[in-house]
Amino acid sequence: MNSMNSGDACISRPPGAGMKLKRFLPIASLMMLVFIPDSVRAQGESATSTEQGATPMHQSSMASPQPGQALVAAPDKPEDMSPFIHDARFSAQLRSFFFNREKFDGSHSEAWALGGSIGFKSGYLANRLAIGAVAYTSQPLYAPEDRDGTLLLQPGQDGYTVVGQVYGEIRLTDQIFGAFGRKAYNTPFINMNDVRMTPNTFEGVSLYGKAGGTDGAPEWRFGGGYITKIKEQNSDEFVWMSQVAGATVDRGVTVAGANFDHGNFSIGAIDYYSADIINIFYTEARHMLSLAGARQLNLAAQFTDQRSTGDDLLTGQGFSTHQWGIKADLVLDAALLTLSYTDTADGADMRSPWGGYPGYTSVQVEDFNRAGESAVLLRASYDFSQLGAEGLSVYALWVNGSGVKAPAYNDDEVDLNLQWTPKGGALRGMSFRLRYAQVMQQGGGDPNINDFRFIVNYDFPRP
Repeated sequence: MNSMNSGDACISRPPGAGMKLKRFLPIASLMMLVFIPDSVRAQGESATSTEQGATPMHQSSMASPQPGQALVAAPDKPEDMSPFIHDARFSAQLRSFFFNREKFDGSHSEAWALGGSIGFKSGYLANRLAIGAVAYTSQPLYAPEDRDGTLLLQPGQDGYTVVGQVYGEIRLTDQIFGAFGRKAYNTPFINMNDVRMTPNTFEGVSLYGKAGGTDGAPEWRFGGGYITKIKEQNSDEFVWMSQVAGATVDRGVTVAGANFDHGNFSIGAIDYYSADIINIFYTEARHMLSLAGARQLNLAAQFTDQRSTGDDLLTGQGFSTHQWGIKADLVLDAALLTLSYTDTADGADMRSPWGGYPGYTSVQVEDFNRAGESAVLLRASYDFSQLGAEGLSVYALWVNGSGVKAPAYNDDEVDLNLQWTPKGGALRGMSFRLRYAQVMQQGGGDPNINDFRFIVNYDFPRP
């Protein structure tokens, strides 16, 4: 059986008796818009080869994002208003998402959803405590009953609305913060994986911050905490982290990590430990080399180790596996060429139950991280801004997988992506993204997966 991308695992259900067109609900639900933090807003694809939904180590952040628009107009005398109110901010986004996938067995998953959310964060009370909240919604525009499983909607093609984040943030120093409650995190294995209508969010406590980094000095960023529960992409409930991983007991995850940056070099490591369930260790290093002209070579390497812990409650028996990978990005002005390779040990399939998988060959549909699997990725992207088409970018990639043992089959995947983010005019704040993937199975009749997505976001522009 083929392992689907951690952000793309489909929910299967027997085909329904017919099709029904579900209309978008009341205008009131339109007011629940999606808040997406700056760190994961859609950007031109020529600048990075990181797959949508994945979080590399150097971009890891446990901090709460700062929305961009003031809730109230600045008073003539700011001292007359508490910073808790004066510094309050919000962000909002509308999102429309069409998804259609034809699977290996010929079945389909299809839906078109509209929704979003609104996010808020206060200023600091007594320079110590801030609060934040984000509400999300996803409602069906077109949702055939017999084509469930897109993860845009809940099982049964039903819409949902959820307060996915309600948290407090404590300023301990100017560079060290703590948080408690339900909020977003972005680390290699616990992340938002925002590749559908709404992202993963988490419940727990955390501590994060940085040291150094001024005037060219080395910078340390660090974070850790205890994460108890997760709200998955198309859910309105928070569930124990261990249960989402596949166990029947209630366990959280202790996480701790740090990243070091100095000049063009970066290295970091992070560990996730769930008692009696699993331990995941991840480390990654990057180095940027400036070449002649506007050219640049970015080199990166990663290693992941996964193993059972304690009483082996996840699978009922002990397991241990690992994957390593290398990647080279060659920047040629507006073009980016990428070559990457990953290799997975024979011990077991790799797991990523709490977010998008960070592997260098994890792409739109497949993760290429099954036991014994090796994969090579070739990718080319181009930003047309220099040719007058500002905000327009395109990329294409091909991944070849090998080494999977029977009864499973090896796969190839080809992805095409076209994105346009207008920078001004009437379309300012909008982004349009067209994505297509084909997965070709080598054996078993050589079936294909065809995966098509069209996403439109509208971020309310900042004044």
